[in-house]
Amino acid sequence: MKILLRATCIVAIVAGPASAECYADFKIKRDDPLTLRYGVSQVSDANCSIDAAFAELAPKLAADGWELMVVLSTFGPEGLVERKASAGPLFLRY
Repeated sequence: MKILLRATCIVAIVAGPASAECYADFKIKRDDPLTLRYGVSQVSDANCSIDAAFAELAPKLAADGWELMVVLSTFGPEGLVERKASAGPLFLRY
């Protein structure tokens, strides 16, 4: 039993920390003329909630003249493929 426990600890140390990828999909707008867009962006793992993702993305988008209206969801890499076509040029841009 001790050998198994030691082996498990060694594997965990060698493997290092697991890196979870987090993404958010969102809706943005610009006024005059009104322009609405959908996009997908990677957010830091610490900001993998809707509210935290909003706080991270809003200033990045505002710097390019966009107003972040809503973060629809946060998700892992398994949700990227299904959203890529809808996001178009705003896929992982911000």
